[in-house]
Amino acid sequence: MEQKSLWNKDFLLDTGINFVVYLIYYLLMVIIAVVAKDQLNASLSEAGLASGIFIVGTLLARLQFGKAIELYTRRRTLYGGILFYLITTLLYFYIPNLTVMYIIRLLNGLAYGIVSTATNTIISACIPADKRGEGINYYGLSTSLAAAIGPFLGMFLMLITDFRFIIGLCTVLVIACAVGCVFLHVDEIELSEEERAYMKAISVDNYVERRVMTISFIGFLMGFAYSSVLTFLASYAREIHLVQAGTFFFVVYAVVITVTRPLTGIIFDRKGENYVLYPCYLCLAAGLFLLYATGTAWQLLLAGVFVGLGYGTFMSNGQAVCIKLTPPHRVSVALSTYFVALDLGLGVGPYVLGMLHRMLTFPQLYAVAGVIAIVCFFLYYGLYGRRSVKAVRVVPATAQK
Repeated sequence: MEQKSLWNKDFLLDTGINFVVYLIYYLLMVIIAVVAKDQLNASLSEAGLASGIFIVGTLLARLQFGKAIELYTRRRTLYGGILFYLITTLLYFYIPNLTVMYIIRLLNGLAYGIVSTATNTIISACIPADKRGEGINYYGLSTSLAAAIGPFLGMFLMLITDFRFIIGLCTVLVIACAVGCVFLHVDEIELSEEERAYMKAISVDNYVERRVMTISFIGFLMGFAYSSVLTFLASYAREIHLVQAGTFFFVVYAVVITVTRPLTGIIFDRKGENYVLYPCYLCLAAGLFLLYATGTAWQLLLAGVFVGLGYGTFMSNGQAVCIKLTPPHRVSVALSTYFVALDLGLGVGPYVLGMLHRMLTFPQLYAVAGVIAIVCFFLYYGLYGRRSVKAVRVVPATAQK
């Protein structure tokens, strides 16, 4: 029997679509607070809400489609999500006030949640079982690169053009994703009547995968800590007169995760997740404490190195842990649980930290975020790390059509 290559057409297409979808998300996330403040006269907490309310829509989508994607079918979910993403992206052309912005952000988050749930589920069938960690790390590179290139592109474009041009660019990118979907072959899960009836029932287990609750809770805290960078770095860089260095912060982030991602995937497969995840928490903490103390361009860029090694590495390896722990027909629910928690941290963080900014300076906010990253280290050890095993469970693919 011929061994399936990791670098197959469907793997590359799904990874590419995922990259573009996340790129648009991060591009808009980093500039929307600035747009709200400069064009709609929003306060910092209101601007943080404009950024974070997007995640509310994402959470609703992940909760519903994480459980129901196998019932709706993966292909229909992907196609419907892409169409909705296109429509809600076009709505950004009309933002007369904060209320309308909040509604559009909520709907756009809902669309993003549907598409990203579909791409994250589809990829599990595109990767050979014996290369699960390596494949997920390469796939996760698309998300991490988007998390770096998106903010850089957003900050750069805001310097040389306007918000309407940026929305036009995002619209073109969504159309490109729609074209890519046409050529993507999607493997569906063959559900038994018993599994179908179970998924249709109203139950906590249909929305939450208990096996991944620990890594998901840690993901929430990691997302909360990283949101301080994603949402407020542009304002912080402007305050300390390091705007250019702040723009290239995300370039450094992207380079670091691109170079290290293949290695971390191999380590995950051969040594186990502990060898990858423990350093993640310490690196993110180091990067955030560097932001607390930064006063020069090189310190800001060095912080980008550590944040990339920390949060950038955690995102995909947390996903790999979820796939490792769950059977094929529960992968979509497990990934939904994980990304709901991660996105909830990214969504709650801007609002809470924006409120704290009334009492704390930007450096002090980054110190708080650094402490949260340290807490993640000890929580992981106590709740999961000391009991995890080296061997990665190989999930049989017999359930795939």
